[in-house]
Amino acid sequence: MSLPPDPAFERLAAAASGWLETLDDEQRSLATFAFDDDERFAWAYVPGPRRGLAVAEMTNPQRRAAMTIVDEALSERGAREVGGVIGLEPILGELEQRAGRGNWLRRDPELYWHALFGRPGPDDPWSWRIGGHHIAIHVTVAGGRVIGATPSFLGANPATVPDGPSAGQRTLDGEERLARAFLATLTPDQRRVAIVDPVAPADILSGTGRRAELRDVPEGIRHDALEAAQRSALEALVRHYLGRYDPAVATDQWSRLVDAGLDGVTFAWAGPDEQGRGHYYAIRGPSLLIEYDNTQNGANHVHSVWRDATNDWGGDLLAEHYRSAHRPG
Repeated sequence: MSLPPDPAFERLAAAASGWLETLDDEQRSLATFAFDDDERFAWAYVPGPRRGLAVAEMTNPQRRAAMTIVDEALSERGAREVGGVIGLEPILGELEQRAGRGNWLRRDPELYWHALFGRPGPDDPWSWRIGGHHIAIHVTVAGGRVIGATPSFLGANPATVPDGPSAGQRTLDGEERLARAFLATLTPDQRRVAIVDPVAPADILSGTGRRAELRDVPEGIRHDALEAAQRSALEALVRHYLGRYDPAVATDQWSRLVDAGLDGVTFAWAGPDEQGRGHYYAIRGPSLLIEYDNTQNGANHVHSVWRDATNDWGGDLLAEHYRSAHRPG
């Protein structure tokens, strides 16, 4: 039996429909795609144009309506982090201009694109995406519930604002802080298993393809090789990534991970563990991939991604939804 629609996701559909209603025909043609369009599986986190409707092409009321979707799809913290990442663009532009870099003009908080796939509503599947430099957030809905919340990418450059009115600000903090807290719990023998390389890779290793490329992503110490307090510390880190989304989504996603089994989940660290030096970590499981790196710009440039090996873009649960929706009787 299918579950009843959740009021939180009804609010999300209302927010998406409300934004759509503010658009004129030309804007709507840019912003909307068929649900089965291959564009739904496209994502990136480097600067550059995306398909969809750019904030730069919206009126102020349309921008507010678009941000309402962000507020409804994400947790309060997640929405704040998305806003914070966008707010780093002019800071990064100023830093690059002072350094004499010619491409600083591309740092623009209006160069973020919203896209809708399918029609928001309780019946047919639909999804929403926001993308731009250091942001790639996807939400897939079917049967009145969020069935997919990945890929989920957030980055921050600078990770810590070095000077000016926002000096010391860290837009993304928990991803590093909680990982270091977990690493600090490990014994010397456990660290020899968990720390897989003295040098961190320059970027995430799983790529931006329709499926995460796992070949080069390291495996380290297993969840079932940890003591209870250590397991709790690792789980807190994983749940921090899930906590970008609406609490009901985060709870559902955590339940899926637990059902799949946490014993085989692994944590691997690469690079030194001293603050201010380039580092990387990966968390892998049967249906889980998390990667984090802070190596560029003097280890002051963060990338963080959460993916689901079986359910990116809601693929696994979408198939289940179709089977249930079309079951005879």
